[in-house]
Amino acid sequence: MIYFPDPLMPGDTIALLSPASIVKEEYVLGAMERLMERGYNTRLMTFALGPADGNFAASKGDRFIDLIDAIQDSDIKAILCTRGGYGCCQLVANLSYGTVASNPKWIIGFSDVSALLATWYCSDVASIHGPMAKHLATRPADDPCTQALFNILENGGKFDYTVSPHNYNREGKARGILVGGNMAVLNDLIGSPCDVLSRPQRQDIILFLEDINEPIYKVNRMLWHLYLTGALLMVKGIVFGQFTDYRPDANFDTMEDMIHQFFERNFPLPIFPVAFGFPTGHTDLNYPLTVGATVELEVTDTKTRLRTL
Repeated sequence: MIYFPDPLMPGDTIALLSPASIVKEEYVLGAMERLMERGYNTRLMTFALGPADGNFAASKGDRFIDLIDAIQDSDIKAILCTRGGYGCCQLVANLSYGTVASNPKWIIGFSDVSALLATWYCSDVASIHGPMAKHLATRPADDPCTQALFNILENGGKFDYTVSPHNYNREGKARGILVGGNMAVLNDLIGSPCDVLSRPQRQDIILFLEDINEPIYKVNRMLWHLYLTGALLMVKGIVFGQFTDYRPDANFDTMEDMIHQFFERNFPLPIFPVAFGFPTGHTDLNYPLTVGATVELEVTDTKTRLRTL
């Protein structure tokens, strides 16, 4: 059973740490200001702003120290990762499930942080795929994604989103445990102890995926990888988020064209609902999602609705 950390309350402390790439100081300070405006206390972990180690925010050892310190400090109720980029898998290699499970608290992030979210899931602890420091610092206070993040933190992980339909949607309704994140990161974890795609620890998975700067052919190869491992036969529904910063190729004009044709050819019968264009990923509309929550996915000709149960 997935453990849900306690809802946050005014005065609770949120730690900011940088588990991957270098982050601009103004983003971190701006995010801290936004959190304090909401009534939270903040704690900047020791190495969140360096000293940098090449493209990494700090050395592997220093980043791991910050992560362990934030996990084990009982005064810290949630962890906001300042940025993705690359580097989280280095920390996962030394992070035990027992450490996370015995100190359950929210961790927030997306992109490369998907590796940490996968570790939380394998530790039976819920986490939040959502906005990080840049979003909180540069978007207005009433930004809907920021407000949705606060609502999730303060209401035990609950959310309810209804978005416009997409021409490629496959209609249907399904319930399951929400798992997912950055497609390339999760694909690279296949075969590892925190593999949440090819060997899900639970049945009835609702899978969500997003990515940035990946060519169409690479995403196609990742889909085939999921197909060959049998992962796509274990899901009850799929939500495709935003795929950004790529170019058309000789075979497909858009990423959605390729994904649509992949399912048409390999799953000619709509055996589970599939939603396209969900507002999560590397865009200003990056609605937070609770990894590990039991959700219902409803796809109709008029809407896509994704909500916690």
